[in-house]
Amino acid sequence: MYASSASPLTPFDYIAAGYWQDFLAGRAIAGGIAYETELRDCLLDESLASLQRIDTLLSKIRREMIKVGQWDEASLLIDERYRNFMMFLAFYAGRVLAQQWQSTSHWYGQFELHKRYPELSLIADDFYQHMAVIYCDDAGASADTSLFFALEPIGLRLFGHIDRQFEAVQGGQVASGLYQAVSARLPKLNDSQAVELGIPATVAQITPSHLKHADTDINIGSNIENVKAVDMHTPLEKQWVNDTPAAIPKPKILSQPNSQSQLVLSKEEPPIEQVKPVESAASEQAISSQLSKPLSNQPLTSSESPAPSSKDLSMPEMFTQLRIELETIEVVQTSGQTEYQQASDVLEQFEQHIAKQNKPRSQIVFSENHLAAKKQALLKLQEVARAGNTAAMLRLAIYELLDEGIAADKNAATESGTAWVKQAASKNDSRAQRLLSKMFYQGLGVAQDIDNGKYWLEQAAENGHMEAAKIVEQWQQAQALITTQKQEQHSIKRYQLLFAAVIVVALLILIIV
Repeated sequence: MYASSASPLTPFDYIAAGYWQDFLAGRAIAGGIAYETELRDCLLDESLASLQRIDTLLSKIRREMIKVGQWDEASLLIDERYRNFMMFLAFYAGRVLAQQWQSTSHWYGQFELHKRYPELSLIADDFYQHMAVIYCDDAGASADTSLFFALEPIGLRLFGHIDRQFEAVQGGQVASGLYQAVSARLPKLNDSQAVELGIPATVAQITPSHLKHADTDINIGSNIENVKAVDMHTPLEKQWVNDTPAAIPKPKILSQPNSQSQLVLSKEEPPIEQVKPVESAASEQAISSQLSKPLSNQPLTSSESPAPSSKDLSMPEMFTQLRIELETIEVVQTSGQTEYQQASDVLEQFEQHIAKQNKPRSQIVFSENHLAAKKQALLKLQEVARAGNTAAMLRLAIYELLDEGIAADKNAATESGTAWVKQAASKNDSRAQRLLSKMFYQGLGVAQDIDNGKYWLEQAAENGHMEAAKIVEQWQQAQALITTQKQEQHSIKRYQLLFAAVIVVALLILIIV
């Protein structure tokens, strides 16, 4: 039932091999491919780190498409060069994943998938479901553990938002990017395999049973100032990946699209200014000492519980969407951007860890070291938010509204989170205005108020929030249609009354005559 390295090559296998060979040889891919130069700048060396670089590129492409008004999923999927770009990335991710399994990847289209996996509910016209890769030779492996729809996380990274849900074919949530998606499917190594691959037994990949008692895959440095966004590997992944953070090139900034409807990356990015910590030396030394303790000695305690639904595993959709918008929608900040990014990087590592756990986030227990690092990151966000940084206000609001922030109790946390959102919205941050509109519509943290929800939705649209603008446009079109229908109905009633009056007059004339 499952493909092996000896399986016959499929048409998609030939396409995948052709794409890769043409890319390595510097030849043009048939039909053309968008962002070829930027892909080469990502250094596609078949490592896990290269998937992080691809995810960074996808985020910047999305951000620039929104900025120039080109963020239209349907029209871009019609463009062959964009489809080839996404398929190339899918093929590459399947290649990296199969390599981690020391296997050969085999790609199947929907026709073959229907035959092999009749239990899958595939939508014929869904671009993200029209091919998948089998990356594991194990004949005993299930579809869930050997089949990967690699286009799904690419689509989510480029086009996902609160009103554009990506439902995984195999159930659960779609990973936000290729690195997260591939990391979730890495093989579990035993000690002998680890020795064979040159990986110390003490850092061999943690088994599922160990995951219940350890949160060591959160990579926290000696202090928050030293945490880098690119350094998000687990201890094992750092053994597998030859790249060091210093070897990974800085991401490029997107510029205006050229005449061929392709967005081009600029060649330079200004270095991030290093800002000294605002804490006192004694405080900084204490925090550094606390966070530098080995994390592997901080076991988690948890009780066995049935597997929860995917909706319970991570944060609510509106906050997940806000996290994406904080990365993809640029809002100019007057202060604290470096400190904000440092704190955000720490919190994102926590979210990546939470996303890997098969339990509700409320049941995940962290070590004292990790909780101290998280609190330090939240305090830094609070400091930057007070200085006027709206991105810090919003990220801090997420954790306050989840009752995972600094406030002492749930009521205080809700009030604090709502206040931060309102303050950011008052500063014309379109992301905050969109979130506040959702909060009023849903009655989250505020009394449900449709008029206020509509007001803040329109404010977000006026300040350039593309999703809000589309919703407002659709709402206006619907209102116009309703008005037209009402006018037509009114006209019909008038004609009906006039016709009835004519009949009555005619009957009276007949009676009189």
